[in-house]
Parts: sequence; structure tokens; C-alpha cells
Amino acid sequence: MKVLVIEDDITTREFIAQGLREHGFVVDEAEDGHQGLMMATSCDYQLIILDRMLPMLDGLKVLAALRATENQTPILILSAMDSVEDCVAGLTAGSDDYLTKPFALAELVARAKILVKRNQASATISSEYIYDDLRLDIKSHRVWRGSRMLNLQQKEFLLLQYLMEHAESVVSRMSLFESVWSYHFDPKTNVIDVHIANLRKKLEEGGEPSLIHTVRGAGYVLRRI
Repeated sequence: MKVLVIEDDITTREFIAQGLREHGFVVDEAEDGHQGLMMATSCDYQLIILDRMLPMLDGLKVLAALRATENQTPILILSAMDSVEDCVAGLTAGSDDYLTKPFALAELVARAKILVKRNQASATISSEYIYDDLRLDIKSHRVWRGSRMLNLQQKEFLLLQYLMEHAESVVSRMSLFESVWSYHFDPKTNVIDVHIANLRKKLEEGGEPSLIHTVRGAGYVLRRI
């Protein structure tokens, strides 16, 4: 399991790297955003641990650059910015997890293992989901509505995949959050609502009828009306 740690604080970076190595990870280190981006795009990693505030290139800009090139390596953001708004911003930008500083090494390692395991599991799947005029191909990580290909962020893709797996069944916000973000649901966050709204907009921007519907007090459902 090869991991890239992008962190400018040498004490924190070495603490993380040593802890991961003790749990069987192979770790590369980068000390600023520019170096981290270059390493992330020139080598295959199973996980990137990315500090949000970096010299040379901000962590969110590194994240945006990677996602713009369709690099879907799982990314765990580390940040001292711990407000709900900051967390939502990091998640909606395309990260797979968000951990605030200070943190326990055991929690970081646990989250890292979850992200790597989930990514390895999804990489072995070569099937596709079809519902109405929607087609989602897991292997190529592409989605079409009719003949129109959609440009979805990683979290939007995973949310749609979960909804298609449970088509015509109501799924709760908690189950969506825990399935896509892999940690316990925080009732104060509106990250699910933000992603669902963005996903709906992309699904319907060609004038197609709605497929994702809100069931008040229960969650969401993928269903033809």
C-alpha cells in the first residue's frame, strides 16, 4: 500500500509517515504543494494524505488539479480548520475524507486503511449500472444520461452509484454519508444536500426529467415519476 504524505510541517509529516510505515504502508513524502502535485501525477499511489494549508500551492488547489486530470486516487485532507463550513468545503472539492488537527494517529491509520480497502474493492469491479436512460460504468468511471456524458466529481459519482444500486428504494442521508464518506454521520453537516443538489443539476441540465427525489423525513430515492 503506497501512500503520499504532503505536509509542510516536518514534525507532523515524519510522525504520520512513521506511523503508517509501522502499519505496513510504503510512504513517500512531499514538503509543499508543488512538489506534492508533481509526485502525485508521476507515480501511482493508493492514498494521498494532503495538508490543506501548504506553501507553494494550497492543498485545495492540489486537490482541484488532480481531479481535473481525472486522477481518482483517494485523498484524505488534514487541516487545522475545523468548522463545519471548512469540512464541507474540503469534501465538496473532491476529497474522500477530512480529518482535523490535532488528531490521533490510530484514527488516521484507521481512516487510511478504510479508504485504501474501498478503493481496491472498487477497482476489481468491471460491471455497470443502468436505470432508465442513466448508465454508470464503474470500470471507466463514466456516466451517461442518454447520449450525454456527465462530468461528475468523485463524490457525486459514488452517490449516484449508491442510488442506482438501491434504485426505487428510499435511502437515508445517514446511509449515504456512511457509505460514501466511510465514517459516522454528522447531523450538523449539509454536505449530502450540497452534493445531491449538484448531482441533480448535472442530471437534468439537458432538460431531462428528474430522477432523484427527496422523501421528506426519510432520505432520497432514484425513481421515475
